Amino acid sequence: MNATLEPSREFGLSWHRGPLASYDCETSGVDTAVARIVTAALVRANGQVLEWLSDLDGAEIPEGAYNVHKVSTEYAHAHGRPAKQVVEEIADAIAGEMSVGRAALVVMNAPFDLPLLDAECARHGVATVDDRIGCMEPVIDPLVLDRHADRYRRGKRTLEALAAHYGVALTEAHTAKADALAALEVAVRIGERYPEMQLPAHRIHMHQVHWHADWAANFQQFLRGKGETNAVIDGSWPLRPVGGAA
Repeated sequence: MNATLEPSREFGLSWHRGPLASYDCETSGVDTAVARIVTAALVRANGQVLEWLSDLDGAEIPEGAYNVHKVSTEYAHAHGRPAKQVVEEIADAIAGEMSVGRAALVVMNAPFDLPLLDAECARHGVATVDDRIGCMEPVIDPLVLDRHADRYRRGKRTLEALAAHYGVALTEAHTAKADALAALEVAVRIGERYPEMQLPAHRIHMHQVHWHADWAANFQQFLRGKGETNAVIDGSWPLRPVGGAA
């Protein structure tokens, strides 16, 4: 662990004991430039869960995406609400939770979900979360925290894998509500397990920016050392240029 981190008793309430919201979405693909939000869920800091199903403006859900989340094109078109309305409500709800003095936002693999939401906002001409509150922070990403806290552990680091490792129930993986709830609980378990991570939300946000950049650089070097000479791993977090894959 980074020796410069100090427990939150000197800086105020740790993020894992403060108000937390959690966001997850299921999509029509893995390219943030073109994928659409199919379903989404926001666990509010008060425990209320908001859920959305989009009609995708008539766009199709490819078979590969359907095989993950089991929402068909036909079902989304028949039962989903207008895509623009859904995207507007999601951005507004997240902004409301993250307004000054309110909640940090838990997002598993934030550089996918958050740029995709921004791309959807641009597509439909609605204000992004950043437009509404002037920033996209603080964000808590269980993937970034776990990679840094236990960097040498072998095995996958999917949400399902992290839930199993930290003893969190996840019985309906790849449904937005279940994934958002599980990501929230995994994040809290990480915060409880590692005292050196017990910092105020804005401080842990900034550490994650650097931790993810370091991980990306090391992973890129590893891939190139294995012969993938053109490998490029983007180190941006929690947002990255639109067009990245999950």
